[in-house]
Amino acid sequence: MLPWKRVLRPLTALLFAAAVATVPAATAHASSAPSTGWNDYSCRPSAAHPRPVILVHGTLGNSVDNWLSLAPYLEDRGYCVFSLDYGQLSGVPVFYGLGPIDKSAEQLSAYVDKVLSATGAAKADLVGHSQGGMMPRYYLKFLGGAAKVNALVGLAPDNHGATLSGLTNLLPYFPGASDLIKATTPGLADQIPGSAFLTKLNAGGDTVPGVHYTVISTKYDEVATPWQSQYLSGSDVHNVLLQDLCSLDLSEHVAIALFDRIAFHEVANALDPAHATTTSCASAFS
Repeated sequence: MLPWKRVLRPLTALLFAAAVATVPAATAHASSAPSTGWNDYSCRPSAAHPRPVILVHGTLGNSVDNWLSLAPYLEDRGYCVFSLDYGQLSGVPVFYGLGPIDKSAEQLSAYVDKVLSATGAAKADLVGHSQGGMMPRYYLKFLGGAAKVNALVGLAPDNHGATLSGLTNLLPYFPGASDLIKATTPGLADQIPGSAFLTKLNAGGDTVPGVHYTVISTKYDEVATPWQSQYLSGSDVHNVLLQDLCSLDLSEHVAIALFDRIAFHEVANALDPAHATTTSCASAFS
């Protein structure tokens, strides 16, 4: 085996391990997603919250584990809440979001249609974490999603790629590494800055008309780095840094979606801006 190949496989494993380290150990198989509470297809949106909220997990997440705190938080505030699994690889259970992202966007499209049909709503709101905050932009831009979505809220979305704190910058030094990642985990390859997928997604502007965009970031993010790359440009974009709302917030890439109630409060504001209240450190107890 050539010397570079001896290094290539450990590097690929390191990249995958770094990604795995950004999500919690699975506590339930995705097929056990709640059928009451959230993912209750008998739920009918109220006049106060007329749109269902669809939660879109991140890379290596799933429809249950990513949302064990945020889904109940929104449900308790009167929302019809749903979550999907996407990007499954054959033979890989529980950890999703690894398939080609354009195909994942097609799965999201079908799921939005399913939720709208079940609830009778004209539009949905999307809340996504990491890849789940970026992937829906493909649906909005290329698959007709803008006509069916009112708002997209991204928690630490890798809108312009995920460098894993610069780790992906090492790939050019290992010939064949990028090809290996693309062949085995195309969803990871699509998120490397400069990928063909990201180039297509961001060409011609970050946003599409008619959709309200919110990006909620943390300066302690270690995955979608630099954290400023998460921000979007457009006429209907609200970019938020958690530490501007509460300087004591230490959440990083995972915690922002798993249990950060300061971030959750800002999500609620984005979903119902007419009744938004100030987000501060005290929001952790609201």
